[in-house]
Amino acid sequence: MTQRVTSRFSRTSLIRSRAAVLAAGMGASVALGAGVAAAADTTAASSAAGAIQAQAAAQAEAAKVQAAAQAKAAEVKAVKAEKAAEAKKAAAEKAAEAKKAAAEKAAKAKKAAQAAAKKKAASWIDPVKSYKLSAGYAQSGGMWASKHSGQDYAVPTGTPVVAVHGGTVVKSGGNGAGDGPAYGNAVVIKHGNGTYSQYAHLSSVNVKAGQVVKTGQKIALSGNTGNSSGPHLHFEIRTSPNYGTAVDPAKFLRAQGVQF
Repeated sequence: MTQRVTSRFSRTSLIRSRAAVLAAGMGASVALGAGVAAAADTTAASSAAGAIQAQAAAQAEAAKVQAAAQAKAAEVKAVKAEKAAEAKKAAAEKAAEAKKAAAEKAAKAKKAAQAAAKKKAASWIDPVKSYKLSAGYAQSGGMWASKHSGQDYAVPTGTPVVAVHGGTVVKSGGNGAGDGPAYGNAVVIKHGNGTYSQYAHLSSVNVKAGQVVKTGQKIALSGNTGNSSGPHLHFEIRTSPNYGTAVDPAKFLRAQGVQF
């Protein structure tokens, strides 16, 4: 009886032991599987994080390269703009200098022209002052054998008569200084370039042949001698000292800058 009970107890204990071992083995297997799964998840997460980090680093590097390229392009553009601005400024300065030089040249030319005109006008003057023009060159009339040979200046007797330009007296005195009684008292002055001036109908003569006179120098007084209808100065410009070579005196004097 005792032996049978012991055997039954032993068998039961054995069965329980085996069950416990089996359960422990199953638990270990489950725990091992869970550990492997957790390790796999950790590896995958690490791989994903690494990929993300790599992608982020690549993007950051690409952005850095792009930013550097943009900065370089901006720098090149700024340099070009600066050079263009400098070139524009230089061109503007050059144009301003050219304009200034042209203005100065024009002003200088104008001043020179005015000085030349003044000098020219000063070198030839009217033979009398405060006059009124009367009979003109080539005018027809009963007072002359042909047409009028000079320009008449209506002035009172005794008005000072001056040399219209510097020169040498070549004829002086009555009888038209050799040109005939129609001229009355007269003076003829030789100027440069084969030009002569003649003054007639004078009341008195103040110069002699051979005398050198200056522009504006008094040479006589106006009058009414010779073939004259009233006090005036008869004035001629000639190409020789003698009658018959007269040209238009008013036109000649205007060409020299004399204003009537």
